[in-house]
Amino acid sequence: MGTDGRYSFERVLNVIRELDADIIALQEVETRRGGINQLEQLSRHTGMKAIAGITMFSEYTHYGNALLSRLEIEELHREDISINGREPRGAIYIKTRLGNVSIQVVATHLGLMPGERRAQVKQLLNIFDRKSADISILMGDLNEWYLWGRPLRWLHRHFSKATARATFPSQFPLLALDRIWIKPRSCLRSMTSYKTAITRRASDHLPLKAELII
Repeated sequence: MGTDGRYSFERVLNVIRELDADIIALQEVETRRGGINQLEQLSRHTGMKAIAGITMFSEYTHYGNALLSRLEIEELHREDISINGREPRGAIYIKTRLGNVSIQVVATHLGLMPGERRAQVKQLLNIFDRKSADISILMGDLNEWYLWGRPLRWLHRHFSKATARATFPSQFPLLALDRIWIKPRSCLRSMTSYKTAITRRASDHLPLKAELII
């Protein structure tokens, strides 16, 4: 649903095509809408593998995170990072490879309350502590607007300080709610918020795009 109040699958698809990224994290995805599996449609139109990270189920639709990948996926699992009494939240973990370089990615969408995010960031960092790869990436909507808060400090300590780009609200972006952390930091070539007439209407968040050198 865009900032103009209009639902448009085609508009979101056009943004994804314009981004031309190898791995894409999506949040607030309705897997099914009007009897159509939207993730299957995204996969068919882009040629990317689509992974659902469903956090809420109903009779009519499933809702949550999603991940699209052009790269072959060697390992996949879904992590429940929900906090009792709050909206269910999750993370998608994949491990992939480009040539001889192993890459692990976590895509997520954190909660709205500070206590939620502190517990969820600890859980996400534990994933990276349990697993290893040449390159580690954490990306998604972290909902963290406290620049001095513990979640950002912990993430900066683990990944090194990341470039922040304002992505919300998309019409007049002021807050860097969407983040991409990359380890080692030397792999990062550029980080940009993708601002076009379409992206300002397609969502209330602008896409965040990182270009890596591997």
